[in-house]
Amino acid sequence: MSLFKIFDVAGSGMSAQSLRLNTVASNMANADSVASTPDAAYRARQPLFAAVQRDMLAGRGAADDDGTGVQVLGISESEAAAPSRYEPGNPMADPSGYVYGSNVNPVDELVNMISASRSYQNNVEVMNSTRQLMQKTLDLGK
Repeated sequence: MSLFKIFDVAGSGMSAQSLRLNTVASNMANADSVASTPDAAYRARQPLFAAVQRDMLAGRGAADDDGTGVQVLGISESEAAAPSRYEPGNPMADPSGYVYGSNVNPVDELVNMISASRSYQNNVEVMNSTRQLMQKTLDLGK
């Protein structure tokens, strides 16, 4: 494995956590939204990730080893029920007077935001440490 693959792995982790932060921001922005039907209510979204690690002993060269890191499989929507509130004066209310809110839990989203932010920072530290170690290795030749 090339030493430069460390940057690819950390970069894919940073990209994944950036997507996670964007998803959290979208969920938080829609946390107080309402709809006139449960099907139209905003549903919390979460990205799906998979760790990808190619077999180093498969006899392939370093040029074939492209798939190490984090892969984004997609974004899933929560299946939790949309909470309903009786608000007959709301213009979005159904004929029964109910509006349906999003199923976003702001506390869970804040925890996800902190976790994603720290993971992103850790990947930045990996890149910085690797760069410093490479620089020190090059300085040995002086």
